[in-house]
Amino acid sequence: MTDRSKVLVTGGAGYIGSHTVLALNAAGYDVVVYDNLSTGHQEAVLSPARLILGDLGDTEKLTDLLAREQFSSIIHFAASIVVPESVIDPLKYYQNNTIKTTGLILAAVRQNVEHFIFSSTAAVYGIPDHIPVPETAPLAPINPYGRSKLMSEWVLQDVSRACPLFRYMILRYFNVAGADPGGRIGQSTPEATHLIKVAAQTALGLRQELQIFGTDYPTRDGTGIRDYIHVSDLAEAHVLALKNLQDGNGSGIYNCGYGHGYSVREIIAAVQKIGKTRIPTAESPRRAGDPAELVSDPKKIRQDLDWQPDFDDIEKIVESAYHWEKNRTF
Repeated sequence: MTDRSKVLVTGGAGYIGSHTVLALNAAGYDVVVYDNLSTGHQEAVLSPARLILGDLGDTEKLTDLLAREQFSSIIHFAASIVVPESVIDPLKYYQNNTIKTTGLILAAVRQNVEHFIFSSTAAVYGIPDHIPVPETAPLAPINPYGRSKLMSEWVLQDVSRACPLFRYMILRYFNVAGADPGGRIGQSTPEATHLIKVAAQTALGLRQELQIFGTDYPTRDGTGIRDYIHVSDLAEAHVLALKNLQDGNGSGIYNCGYGHGYSVREIIAAVQKIGKTRIPTAESPRRAGDPAELVSDPKKIRQDLDWQPDFDDIEKIVESAYHWEKNRTF
């Protein structure tokens, strides 16, 4: 008999995973984090959540854990996420993001796990032909990262059709940013490439300059526009998705974003305002495959899950990221 309060969070020592664990703790769940700490941090897993060190490729350890704890739900974050690296080393991405996810799904079904929440990405849309992007947009990823995630989405959908008691939520993230407003945890991934984090580090003198990739896009100031979502709002979306499944509702796919975007130059201006300093920049050519604009249509998640974000304000997002970089302890 599974315990509805027991949740396994893979990759829960990472950036988005640790913030979701924080939200699950607050909601009263019994959380176990399974992480190999390749990019995560032990300090990011806050009590009462428990951390178990392990790799998804260790099938025996993972199976033993699922059998022993009898989880009702899994929230799966553990993945490789750097797009340029996926182009250089696609096998790493198909191994980590598709093969290991498939192994986790197999173990979950065998141990009668009922609910599976999957950390996916707007990269599955590739370069969309319509903005804002709805969940029904064509799926046309343009790099191994996006393809590896889409393949895992297909595995989940096929398995759920074959095993109706196994239901899923697929959450497609747009650009995640910010840090816990209480300053407890934040974005600590080594060599992270997130724009707001890099801008905050540059403002604090931790980096020499910020690269602007592309200044000739057909946008309001020539730089790329993205939909930035605060990590705490995204964490709350996972809790709502879990509760929705536990209430007996069917599987679903949801975009996670605010529905409006900011350009690179607008982000730089916001960080300069918060940091009261000028950020040195350097202009570089466009990166291959970067769309001019990527903004979500979040109507579905707001309607179905009654998701009501608390941090839909670029200055709030930037301020939390800036203060984390200034005061971070790990």
